[in-house]
Amino acid sequence: MPPKKKDDASNKPPPLIGRMGTNLKIGIVGLPNVGKSTFFNVLTKSQAAAENFPFCTIDPNESRVPVPDARFDFLCEHFQPLSKVPAFLNVVDIAGLVKGAHEGKGLGNSFLSNINACDAIFHCIRAFSDEEIIHVEGDVDPVRDLEIIHGEIRLKDMEYLNKHLDGIEKTILRGGDKSKKPELDCLVRVRDALNDGKWVRQLTWDAKEIDILNQHLFLTAKPVIYLVNLSEKDYIRKKNKWLGKIKEWIDTFDSGASVILFSAALESKLVDMSPEEKEKFLKENETQSVLDKIIVIGYKALNLAYFFTSGKDEVKAWTIQVGTKAPQAAGRIHSDMEKGFIMAEVMSFDDFKEYGSENACKAAGKYKQKGKEYVVEDGDIVFVKFNAGAGLTAGGAAAKKK
Repeated sequence: MPPKKKDDASNKPPPLIGRMGTNLKIGIVGLPNVGKSTFFNVLTKSQAAAENFPFCTIDPNESRVPVPDARFDFLCEHFQPLSKVPAFLNVVDIAGLVKGAHEGKGLGNSFLSNINACDAIFHCIRAFSDEEIIHVEGDVDPVRDLEIIHGEIRLKDMEYLNKHLDGIEKTILRGGDKSKKPELDCLVRVRDALNDGKWVRQLTWDAKEIDILNQHLFLTAKPVIYLVNLSEKDYIRKKNKWLGKIKEWIDTFDSGASVILFSAALESKLVDMSPEEKEKFLKENETQSVLDKIIVIGYKALNLAYFFTSGKDEVKAWTIQVGTKAPQAAGRIHSDMEKGFIMAEVMSFDDFKEYGSENACKAAGKYKQKGKEYVVEDGDIVFVKFNAGAGLTAGGAAAKKK
């Protein structure tokens, strides 16, 4: 027999903890009055409540935010299409947690369930002083606030875990069902980590363990991006007495996590300015908005990417998960394209920009035909060839029927 081909591990994305799909959400989490809803309002240009009292956001507000991308803008400028559809980040404004939320204090358990419905977390940290904006703990202390939020989320996972472990142990010990042993071993690791103050995502897991974890969707398995909310003055000068202590805490308890400094007050001011006023203000103060950066990093935290279809009718960014193969990417456009997939004709955005047209890319050998095993890259411009199945009458700019 011929030797088996070795899997090309380099082409396989690492297994992921969390839900699979393209309609994933990122939730804004923090204590009351830290700037969550103000940030959400600016981010989404919506009118979510942002009053000066705890729990003003009782039901989670959700909005879709366009993902800024110069590549998309270039394609729109080049083709002047009738329709322009960017990628979107789904953002949820979750009302403030308080100490004891895992036990139901404040509006605790309902808010923790809202976190469970999200797939990543923007953790908003208050590092500004303002006597008119009351802090639920009485004074400003970002490190204490970090510990409260991390602790509440961790304790909620422990509460869930202890109930679940009890049932599995009974099944194995009393019922003799040894098939549950791998799940028990995995969850014992989770329990040990949580007892040590760690989060699930901070440990290394193999593929089988991740399959088990994805049946439980622990809150502590979600990626976190820390947003440090500064006053306008501190943000512009990039100085604040808490920054060193915040960095020390994150380096100790969540090393490697993304940390972004921003000012909800400044961003709120900028969003009301005309483009000319905004440009002048930013230049005079030698500063910049970080909203685009926050959106892009949030999108990537969900392990999402997108490819483009482009033409005179439409330029559109199609959201996929990192590591998606060509047939499944085609299925994002229409399910029949996945079923009848023949090949994907692909050119990178960079090549298209350099050579200026599809024909020029072909002439330069930059226009490739890819089969079922091709992993679509972020920013690919894709045309799909497929056998048109019943029920599909038009493929649009993205499809070529056969």
